[in-house]
Amino acid sequence: MPPHFPSNPDHGSHVARPFHRHKSIHRILGGGKAADVLLWKNRNVSVGVLAGATLTWFLFDVVEYNVVPLLCQIAIFATLAIFIASNAAPLFDRAPPRIPKVVISKHAFREMALTIHHKLEYALSLLYDIACGNDLKKFLMVVGSLLVLSVIGGSCSFTSLLYVGFLCAHTLPVLYQQYETQVDHLIARGGQDIKKFYEKVDSNLLNKIPRGPVKTKFR
Repeated sequence: MPPHFPSNPDHGSHVARPFHRHKSIHRILGGGKAADVLLWKNRNVSVGVLAGATLTWFLFDVVEYNVVPLLCQIAIFATLAIFIASNAAPLFDRAPPRIPKVVISKHAFREMALTIHHKLEYALSLLYDIACGNDLKKFLMVVGSLLVLSVIGGSCSFTSLLYVGFLCAHTLPVLYQQYETQVDHLIARGGQDIKKFYEKVDSNLLNKIPRGPVKTKFR
């Protein structure tokens, strides 16, 4: 039986969704095949992706396999398989194997490049605004997140960090979709506590920091 979370008396029985979210998790993740994989719509595909990522992490982090030998051995295996299939095809009256052509249209490539460019430009402009200190709350959150990420990255390898991030992206969305009400309630309560703590710090510490005089502009 799932735990019962009482409603907040200040806001009634309605629990606000975090980050003012009005879309479903599937639409937030893109609404395509990638979202289906992350939300485990097709369990076989999701398990295969998880197994492939786990095998990759095991080869590069546990066994400490290098990328170049692995790529060379994969290429050797593929070349031998094609060589054997091509030479054995006439003996069994079969056509030799054909490698399918990968065709990417200029329009699709241009759209992908423009999308990446817009996303990168938006991220850089957002980071620049935060670094300028226009929003002190976001500035402190970014600095704290970078410090935590730096500590975590210093205690494990880059491959393990990527694998942990992949596990979080592969499991947290489906868990959130299953326990959406409970998680939204906890996030809302946690956001209120953080907001109260920030208001105390702002009133007791940040507002006491001396600042220069504000220059007024006259027209």
